Amino acid sequence: MALLQIDVAPEWVDYNGHMNDAEYARVFSLGVDALMASIGLDDAGRNQHGYTIYTLETHLCYRREAHQGQTLVVDVTVLARDQKRLHVFMQMSDTQGEVLATSEQMLMGIDTQTGRPAPFPDAVASLIETLPCVVEDDWPESAGRRIGLPKRH
Repeated sequence: MALLQIDVAPEWVDYNGHMNDAEYARVFSLGVDALMASIGLDDAGRNQHGYTIYTLETHLCYRREAHQGQTLVVDVTVLARDQKRLHVFMQMSDTQGEVLATSEQMLMGIDTQTGRPAPFPDAVASLIETLPCVVEDDWPESAGRRIGLPKRH
């Protein structure tokens, strides 16, 4: 499901002539904001439900360089979920569909009154059910990766 379309801003480009690594994280963060809006947790929804989402963990993989003015498209697939967490896989592509980066994230629903994890409000949970979910045997290749040096035999 496409969440966001955004152009690489000039201030995001670093001394190497392409988008700085921190800006990839910014774009994926904006993708989470768009995801929240799509499940009823925009500004009004967060106030109405007294509820928000925090990012607990993220694994960002850089695949290709993004350049100033280039249009980026971010989409999301749900890998798993329970009553208060979403395990999502986000992909950043160019307009030709070339994957530039991926971000696997664990998101936690939070009651804003207590600052503690809490189940998704019913209205939000209903919208989460409409999100695209990965087929169990068809996880994205980059999902669930562990970082490390290859072992030598």
